[in-house]
Amino acid sequence: MRIGGQAVIEGVLMRSTNYTAIATAKNNKIKVKITKNNPFIKKYEKTLFIRGIVYLIDMLVVGIRALSYSTKEFTGEEEKISDWGIFLSILLAFLFSIGLFIIAPFYLAKLFLPNGFLFNLIDGLFRIVIFIIYIVVIGKFADIKRVFQYHGAEHKTIACYENKKSLNLKNIKKFSTLHPRCGTSFLIIVLILSILIFSFILSESTLIKISSRIILIPVIASLSYEVLRIADKYKNFFLFKILIYPGLLLQKITTKEPDNSQIKVALKSLDVLLKKEKNG
Repeated sequence: MRIGGQAVIEGVLMRSTNYTAIATAKNNKIKVKITKNNPFIKKYEKTLFIRGIVYLIDMLVVGIRALSYSTKEFTGEEEKISDWGIFLSILLAFLFSIGLFIIAPFYLAKLFLPNGFLFNLIDGLFRIVIFIIYIVVIGKFADIKRVFQYHGAEHKTIACYENKKSLNLKNIKKFSTLHPRCGTSFLIIVLILSILIFSFILSESTLIKISSRIILIPVIASLSYEVLRIADKYKNFFLFKILIYPGLLLQKITTKEPDNSQIKVALKSLDVLLKKEKNG
């Protein structure tokens, strides 16, 4: 069974075919909340290209709710995010991403080369550099370092499960914090594909260039999702190893070695999830 995950505030989210479990830790106690996944997602799980967009939107919604829940558990403050709040959060994140990863690199590239085929390459390289700088900067914050440790715990635990080893602390600690199906690898594939796709936009109009970059985001995300799934399925094939390698390198920043208590949180999340899938 395919298992996905996400680090949250002092916790780990694990997601299977039918359920999502969020384990959070406070005062040496682990609490697990489990919910049923939106059945709408399963309708499109075998529909090429469409499933990537559906899954991405669903994970954004689930991720924001999970972060809100884990923050509430950690701080003890009651705060339930509404559907409108989720929409506003996604919209603000989307606008921030457009400004930082589309508009900023675009105008930086224009300083070096106003137009032409090489412009798209320079634009894409600036996009990658800005993204890496962004990850490095936020990784300096203590709270984010903790999240990155839980991210590592999530990867280790899923890897242990996928390698069919007994799920215990000793076995989990043996595995790497890097995982080829990570969202970090997905984002790197998005950045690489964007360079290739944007190179076909030959118009010299600034408006067309920027608007096309925004409009093509769902297309690139959808293609990247399919590429990531294929790369994970054939991960031992050398071409896919090359494709996944940049994402694994970047995971050296977005994941950190977890301590035993953090691994136990990830383990508890996955254990409850698997039992729920088995017993219904």
